[in-house]
Parts: sequence; C-alpha cells; structure tokens
Amino acid sequence: MLSSFQSERVITIFMIGDSTMADKKTDGGNPERGWGHMWPSFFTAKIKIENNAQNGRSSKSFIEEGRWQKVVDRIQPGDFLFIQFGHNDSKPDTERYTDPHTTYKANLHRFIKEAKEKGGIPVLFTSIVRRNFNENGLLIDTHGDYLSAAKAVAQEADIVLIDLNERTHAWIQALGPEQSKAMFMWVEPGTLPCCPEGKKDDTHLNIAGARQVALFALEELVKYYPKLAPFITHYDFVVAQDGSGDFFTIQEAINAVPDFRKSGRTTIRIRTGIYKEKLIVPECKINVTLIGEEGTVLTYDDYASKLNRFGEEKSTSGSAGCYIYAPDFIAENITFQNTSGPVGQAVAILVKGDRAAFRHCRFLGFQDTLYTYGTGRQYYEECYIEGSVDFIFGGATAVFNHCVIHSLANGYITAPSTPEGKKHGYVFLDCRLTAAQGVKKVYLSRPWRPFAKAVFIHCELDSHIVPEGWHNWNKPEAEKTIFYAEFKNSGKGADYSRRVRFSKQLKHIKGYSVSEILGGEDGWNPLADSIFAGKKN
Repeated sequence: MLSSFQSERVITIFMIGDSTMADKKTDGGNPERGWGHMWPSFFTAKIKIENNAQNGRSSKSFIEEGRWQKVVDRIQPGDFLFIQFGHNDSKPDTERYTDPHTTYKANLHRFIKEAKEKGGIPVLFTSIVRRNFNENGLLIDTHGDYLSAAKAVAQEADIVLIDLNERTHAWIQALGPEQSKAMFMWVEPGTLPCCPEGKKDDTHLNIAGARQVALFALEELVKYYPKLAPFITHYDFVVAQDGSGDFFTIQEAINAVPDFRKSGRTTIRIRTGIYKEKLIVPECKINVTLIGEEGTVLTYDDYASKLNRFGEEKSTSGSAGCYIYAPDFIAENITFQNTSGPVGQAVAILVKGDRAAFRHCRFLGFQDTLYTYGTGRQYYEECYIEGSVDFIFGGATAVFNHCVIHSLANGYITAPSTPEGKKHGYVFLDCRLTAAQGVKKVYLSRPWRPFAKAVFIHCELDSHIVPEGWHNWNKPEAEKTIFYAEFKNSGKGADYSRRVRFSKQLKHIKGYSVSEILGGEDGWNPLADSIFAGKKN
C-alpha cells in the first residue's frame, strides 16, 4: 500500500457490484445513480475510478458472464478492488441465486484471493439498505444472512470491511418514511422524460442519495487507508457531463448557490469537458470558486454584430460567453473561450464583480477577448490570454502576474478605460508577451478613455512589440492624461530608445506589489486567499 503511493503511477480503484453501485444512463434527465457513479468527482487525477458494477448482477452472474475475469486481468499491484454484492444474490432465479452461507461466501473469497494474487487491495462493502419501513416507521432489513456472510468473509480473509448497510440504515431511519423518499428514485408523474408516468423505487438512489452514500464510503475508507487522503477532494457542488456530479451544466450549479451566502465560500468542481453555455454569475451569488479539471473549457460563439431575436446587434457587451457580476469570485484551471473567430468584437468573458481572481486560466478569442468591465479589482496569475485587437480592455484595476500574453495578429494588446482619479489601471508583472508567426506590429496599449493607465514591469517582450511601444488612438489630447510606463523589461521588444514621448520608464517600483495595487480601502490581497497562498507577489 505504502509503496504504491510512492510511485508516480496512477492508482486504479476497480469497483464490482450491482445496480446500487453501478454507473447509470442519463438519457431523458434520468436522476438514478449508483454510488460508484459519483466517486470520480471525489478524487484527483492520481486516482482512476473504473466502475464495473452492473445492474441486476449477483456475485454468481458477474463471474459466469466473464465480467470478473476482465477486471482481474487488469489489476496491478497497489490497485484497489471494491466489492459489493448481495441485492441480487437472493433472487430466486438460477442465473443469480447464491446461498449466503456457501456459494455467496465462496464467490467473495474468489474475488479477494485472485485480487491479492495480482497485488491488489480488496475491500468488501455490505449492501446499502432498502427503503423498507413498517407501519410504525421502523426500517426493516431485507438482506438477511448476506450481511453476516460478508462480514464473516472479511474476517476470514483478513481484509477491510466497510459496513455501508449500517451507515445507510442509520441515515435512512433518521430521515424517516417521508423525507427519505428524496434520496431514492421517487419521481412525480410528468416531471421527467425518462419516466413520464413517475416512479416509486425504494432500492435505487437518485443523485442526492448516491452522493451521500459515496461520502459515507469515502469517510470509512480513509479511516483504514489514510494514505488516500491527499488524493481526495471535497467540493460543495460538482459539474460533470457524465453524470458523476450534481449538475450537468455550470449554470445549474451557479443557480444552486444560496443568494448572498456570507458565512462561507461555495466551491464548485467542473470535471473535464467542453461546456457550451452562456454563463452568468449574478451579483447575488457571492463568494463562489470554480475549479476546473484539466481540459475544462467554457465556450460560446456570440459576437457584437450578431443579431439577437429582435434583429438587433448584440453589441460588445452582449457578445460575452461568460458574465461575472458577483464579488469575490475565484476561478482556477478553466479555459474561457469565444469561438466566433476574427469577426470583430467577440468577448470570451466579462468581469464586473470586485475582488475577482483567476489562476491557471486561459482566455481565448480575437478582438476584445477579456473585458475587465467596471471599476472593480481583478487579479490574474499564471494565466494565458490571447487575441488580436484590444484583447484586454476595460476600466478595472487589474494585475496580471506571471501571465503569457499572446497576440494572434497585428494590433493592440490593451485598451484601458481607467476612470479619472484611479491610481492604477493595468499592471503586468513578470509576464511574457509572445505572438503568432508573422505577427510583427503590436502595441502595448492604446487609450480607450482619456485617463487610461497601463504599466509593464519585468516583462519579456518579443520582437512583435513595435519600437514606439504605445499608441494614442489618434487622440493627441489623451497624451496629457494617460499613464503608460515600463520598468526593466527585457527581450527584443523592450528597447525603449524609440518609445513615444508620452510613455515613461519608471525609476523604481515602490507601490507596485500585488497587495499595494489591489488593496483598496478593504485591504484585499488575493495572495492571502488559500487558493493563492504562497504564490508569487
């Protein structure tokens, strides 16, 4: 066990069992889930979940159909095997029935023995409880001797047993006959395409029920295998296109966040996938964190001249694929993309909320990729931002820390509209400015509004940056009010000998730390948030 986690190899958890553990089809909005279906959303990429549980299978039929052989052939030293059978072993048909004292135990012993021979770590689970209340509101057991048989096998084989029956029995009994329906497949008629006539199923769990049982299993597992703890993640909500989360879309998760939740931060994990949706985080959904897995992309394809349903142009603001209006928003490991191409203004994301922070995110588009809307404060760390013209624009005070700024065409990187009286506009710290092949004429900035501010400090500028460096947008009067400056930049585009006269070379950078730029009246420092703790300042 210890040696398996010292290697870089991804550990696989193989799951074998019946429908209460199995992955489910999600067609027609089907909310039925096995608890194993939910497990991938609780682990980092260092743990792989391979759920081989199947509806209707017993320990006998799972073996006789050849399913077990396909699993055991793939087990490697250090992998886990989760075993949970019993619901169907009691069925009277000859294909599935096993005697709890003989054949059922023998099958469990076979799974355990053969997994151990491959260097695997078998873990036995008792069957989850059925929702079977008597007239007095007491939950009555339906699994009989299969529970004691599983416990006996675990003791005989000297392996860990996780008593999910006991955990789920206490849980469902506490909920009672009525409230417990909300955890099982009780569906009102006419509410879901998957079961238009409704459903009353006391065996199979819905999304909420399966998530809770998965948590029970996880809590018990780490008691015996604490080395798994670093690979376990906990989020308030999970978004997943394969049904392993609470929601299929990011917007559904945002809508579920309590309005003006001030006592805690709502964390949302977004599993790998391309999510084509026009996302809105409204002002009432404060303190939200979105964490994407590798390959998480939020995309849309609106653009300014595209017509809306009334035949009107959508405008620059209306072209955005994502709107962040709420304060204290955090995003990590997410790509925000506008796929409309070089068709004029086409915003990937519009950020208005104050104290917004992004880390390891990508912003993809052409003209007007990133709209730092309004006058709030924003922080971008180790992000990648690409575009062609004015692809970072707006009135916010924003810090770009160790980011890559990539120009796809000749044009202008920034177009700040800093309000009069603001001490800072855009500040780029230790960033790399790169360009696509053939791009040779790019300006650092041009002023969208007369008091525009942009500063590049310790940045590496490739040869695509023009010697003049800055542009006045053909507004000579703006030269008197704008503040464009650099400090000790490097690279072929950093030669300041031919810079325009209205730009400056700073003599020092006192006052240009992240905390000083973004502190404001409330002392906000994104590097103090746990998600950014220990990062560059």
